[in-house]
Amino acid sequence: MLSHHELQQFLDEKFRQYNTPEFIDSDPIQIPHRFENKADIEIAAFLTASIAWGNRKMIIRSADRMMQALHNAPHNFLQNADEADFAEAFRVVHRTFQGTDFYVFLKSLQNIYKNHGGLDAVFAEGFRKNDTIFSALIHFRQVFFEIEHPLRTQKHIPDVSRGSAAKRLNMFLMWMTRHDLSGVHFGLWTKIPTSALIIPLDVHVGRTARSLGLLTRRQDDWRAAEELTAELRKFDSNDPVKYDFALFGTGVFEGFGK
Repeated sequence: MLSHHELQQFLDEKFRQYNTPEFIDSDPIQIPHRFENKADIEIAAFLTASIAWGNRKMIIRSADRMMQALHNAPHNFLQNADEADFAEAFRVVHRTFQGTDFYVFLKSLQNIYKNHGGLDAVFAEGFRKNDTIFSALIHFRQVFFEIEHPLRTQKHIPDVSRGSAAKRLNMFLMWMTRHDLSGVHFGLWTKIPTSALIIPLDVHVGRTARSLGLLTRRQDDWRAAEELTAELRKFDSNDPVKYDFALFGTGVFEGFGK
């Protein structure tokens, strides 16, 4: 078992190795990096993160189809689209995420930007309720599904009150909130501190974390995400989720922990 100092060295080394502009070229985060406008970046990042499971190349292809359906101008599309403009949405499919789900996502985002001040405002309002990402995610889900929607679409927005690790939403929040000189993440949001973020926990991150002795809980659920984040705060209390680069990178690219 590595000592605290050895773990610190390992995590910092791997963070520096993978937190580079080159990371963007192989990751779905390349999709929101196509845009410059804050709202365009938010919408593209949210939609991309929402389908971020499975093969990464497939995720990028599907997210690219999403952007094409939005005429590569996400915010303008949501502000001005009428019902006929949404027809293309039904042709977008990513594994279990069907055209019907994409349509609901677009209608909900339209509601959020027209009536709730945008994604930044919704997450910030939820965070203020209890100063936790948990409360932000609970509030966001309530707002997201205040429009009419089929029950099937609910599975595509994780419910942390039922124990979901909410990997994709935590990844989205990391993209929006974190910022450093590498420029991989956007750092567009300032109302949620990076110290409060929760690690995006998936099978790769969980496997690596357990191999390093950073995580004892066996299920990849919300309690595990909180446990791992608490451990990572011991190495950087202000920016614990920066070590997602280390845990995800070594898990995916190096097969660490298998």
